[in-house]
Amino acid sequence: MKKLINQVELEQYAAGELSDEYLNLVEKATEALSGSYSPYSNFAVGAAVLTEEGTIIKGANQENAAYPSGLCAERTALFYTSTQYPTKKIKAIAVVVQKPIGRFPFPCGSCLQVMSEFQEKQNEKIDVLLVHPNTSEVLLSKGLDNLLPHAFKKSHLSP
Repeated sequence: MKKLINQVELEQYAAGELSDEYLNLVEKATEALSGSYSPYSNFAVGAAVLTEEGTIIKGANQENAAYPSGLCAERTALFYTSTQYPTKKIKAIAVVVQKPIGRFPFPCGSCLQVMSEFQEKQNEKIDVLLVHPNTSEVLLSKGLDNLLPHAFKKSHLSP
């Protein structure tokens, strides 16, 4: 047996250490919490996407009594960005949760897979900012490979 180790590189910042651009992105993700419709889980999530030109698109999680019919905040913001600004590249996405959970709000596997697809499509890394709900500290992942190192990609479909 050979043990393989994946190295993950994440940077942790106090909110005041972020660039003005990323601090604004975090503020917009926090504002997006007000658009959350989460009556079943009571777990509000806000996200904000930053395009390379500086446009910010907000999204919030949307639940449904038929649970699989809902959508996470990250995908809400990403899909809207892709629909309204199909030629703009995504620079970063910030994720904020309202409820204190004792840790950083890592996106679910489906959201990470979608982010990975966007990153592959634009052939440039997307920064992911995860905001700790208790401390306002931010984890920064430069690209999706740190969060989803074995993403399923288009190349896997080729013979």
